Amino acid sequence: MLKVGITGGIGSGKSTVCRLFEKFGVPVYYADDRAKWLMNYQEDLKTKIQKEFGVGVYDEDGRLNREYLAGIVFNNKAKLETLNAIVHPAVFDDGKNWQEEQEALGVNYSLKEAALLFETGSYASLDKIIVVTAPEDMRIKRVMERDNTTEEAVRARMSKQMPQEEKVKKANYVIDNTAWESLRAQVSKIHEDLLYYAKRPNR
Repeated sequence: MLKVGITGGIGSGKSTVCRLFEKFGVPVYYADDRAKWLMNYQEDLKTKIQKEFGVGVYDEDGRLNREYLAGIVFNNKAKLETLNAIVHPAVFDDGKNWQEEQEALGVNYSLKEAALLFETGSYASLDKIIVVTAPEDMRIKRVMERDNTTEEAVRARMSKQMPQEEKVKKANYVIDNTAWESLRAQVSKIHEDLLYYAKRPNR
C-alpha cells in the first residue's frame, strides 16, 4: 500500500481537501483528531502526561483539560517540546497500526493528515507528500472565523509551524486551496496519479 501524507499550514484547508479524497474512497487518518482521542482515552499516555504536567491536567471524569494544558505549554517552548515528545510517538504508533489495517483491507493508498508532518519527522515514513496551500491573509481569515479568535492569536499559532514555502519545497504534490471551483479537479488529478503509482510493479 502506498502511504501518502497530507499537510499544510493552519487555515490552509487540509480537512476540506481530505474530505474530497474520501469521496474517491480513500481512507484518511486524521492525526490531530487521533492525538486528542489518545490523550483522553489511552491510559498509558494519560499517565505520562499527568506525571509531567500535574493532576490538574485531567478533570474528575478523566477528560483532558485542554485550556489548562495550553496555558502551560503555549508560551513555554521547553514544556511544549516535552508534551510533543510524549504525544507524538503514541500518535505515530497508532497511525502505523491504522495503516497496517488499511493495507490488510487491500486499499491502493491511504492518507495521513497532520499539521506537523514535517516538524515531527513522521513524513520520513511516508511515500509521497501533499501540501495544501492558500494565501496567508485567507488562512488568517479562515481561522479567525472558524475559531472565533483574533488575528494576533492566529499569527502566534502560525509562528510555531514551518513556513508554507518551506513545506512546498518538500512536497511531491501541491494543492492550491484558494478557490473551491478548482479544488476537486486538483484532487482528482492527484488521485489518479497516486493510483497509477500505487499499482506500478516494483515501484
